[in-house]
Amino acid sequence: MFQTGLVSISFRSLTVDAIMDLCAQCGLKFVEWGSDVHAPCNDKERLTYLAAEQKRRGLTCSSYGTYFRVGITPVEEIYGYIAAAGILGTNIIRLWCGKGNYEDFTEEAKAILLRDAKALAKIAEEEGVYFCMECHPNTFTNCLAGAMELIETVNSKHFGMYWQPNQYISFEENMEYAKTIAPYVTQIHVFNWKEKDRYPLADAVDTWRSYLSCFEGDHALLLEFMPNHLPEELAAEAEALRLILSGM
Repeated sequence: MFQTGLVSISFRSLTVDAIMDLCAQCGLKFVEWGSDVHAPCNDKERLTYLAAEQKRRGLTCSSYGTYFRVGITPVEEIYGYIAAAGILGTNIIRLWCGKGNYEDFTEEAKAILLRDAKALAKIAEEEGVYFCMECHPNTFTNCLAGAMELIETVNSKHFGMYWQPNQYISFEENMEYAKTIAPYVTQIHVFNWKEKDRYPLADAVDTWRSYLSCFEGDHALLLEFMPNHLPEELAAEAEALRLILSGM
C-alpha cells in the first residue's frame, strides 16, 4: 500500500550520487528528484545519467518535483518538465498552485489560476501524465477549501494533489483535510513540524498512523527535510517511518 522514499531537495547541497547512496543505506527505494538543483529539466545529460544510475542501484523515481507555479509560469513551459519526467521514468509531476494563501487571492488572480489549471489538465490528459499540486502554505491549496475548489473546478483525473500536514493548523484540521482530499492524492510528504520548529519523526508515530489511515491505494511516502538538515539523520527518520507503517 505504501512505498518509502526521499524528496531529494531535503539535501540540496548533496550530489545526486550522494542522494542515491543515502537512499540505499537507509532502505529507501523511491526518490522524488527536484528540478531546481538535482534534475533540471533542461539538463538532458544529467537526467539521462540519473535514469541509468537509479536503475542500476534499484531505485525508482516516484515523481518529479518541479517549481512550476500554476497561474504564474507560462503554460507552454510545462512541456520541458513533461519531457524530463519521461526520462526519469515517472508520469507524476509536482506543481505549485499559484503564490499566496487561498484566502488572499483576488477574483482576478483566481480566474487566471483556474484558467491555467484547466489548460494544464488538458495537456496532462493528452500526454498521459498527472499534475499534482503541493498542499503547502503560501499557495492556493494551503487549505482544504482551496484544494477542493481547484479539484472540483478542473475536474480531471490527471490533475490532483499531494498531501502533507500543514504545520500551522491543528491535528483535527489536518485530519479533515487528509480525509477529504485522499481520493485525489498521489504522493505524501512526511515530516514532523510545528510551525517553524522541526522534530524527529519518531515523536509523531501515533499522529502519522492517524494521518495515513485516511489514505487507500498505492502511495509513495516521501521523507522531506530532517530535523536539523543533516544527512546522518535520514537513517533514524527512515526507521521511524517503518515503525509507523509496522503498526498500520
